[in-house]
Amino acid sequence: MSNRLSKRNKALVKLTEKKKSYLLKDAIKILKSAPGTKFDQSVELQCKLGIDLTANDQVVRGTMVLPHGQGKKLRVIVFCKDEGAKAAEEAGADLVGGDDLVEKILGGWMDFDVAVATPAMMRAVGKLGKVLGPRGLMPSPKAGTVTDDPAKAVKEVKGGRVEFKMDKFANVNTLIGKLSFSEEALAENGTVLIESLIKARPKSLKGAFIRSACLSSTMGPGIRLDLAKYLKVEETDD
Repeated sequence: MSNRLSKRNKALVKLTEKKKSYLLKDAIKILKSAPGTKFDQSVELQCKLGIDLTANDQVVRGTMVLPHGQGKKLRVIVFCKDEGAKAAEEAGADLVGGDDLVEKILGGWMDFDVAVATPAMMRAVGKLGKVLGPRGLMPSPKAGTVTDDPAKAVKEVKGGRVEFKMDKFANVNTLIGKLSFSEEALAENGTVLIESLIKARPKSLKGAFIRSACLSSTMGPGIRLDLAKYLKVEETDD
């Protein structure tokens, strides 16, 4: 097993040149040329931001619609009562409920990927802050998951809408698809993410916004990206 891993690692190292940055489409080609695995690997784009972590107005987050989705079926629950509940179910929600759903989660049930809520339900959903918050599952107006039209939100999430946000180290790591996707599909998804991230640049930020970017697959190499074609004047130091 160790020899097999060593052989694979040596092959991965040969795929890229040290300190060289690659265009997105070329990085995707390299990932696809790497030694295969028995499962469909995920492809992730990571960006290191030049954010002042002490500034409250420089928190970066947003939503986008990946034209080809992320390659995984998302389980969406909706906190809703009355007439909106039926519409949410018809839109494809995996589970819809009110206080009963809140209690179900407080009891330890967490079999979902995205939670949507109506504003009227947020007082009850607030009880779940300590449970959902650390997992990034708490409904939020900024993410479009607190809305008076939960059915529309469910359709958008199921259709490829994804939230991106930086972590406490100013990194943004986002899944942009599976290695089985075509090169064109991965490139389109990656481009949407990069362009959406650039639009989310804080107005108060001085200097470079995206300091570095890397594309990787689950068992493949990490490839430094050249984002010059996406970065404009605002990306240069003032």
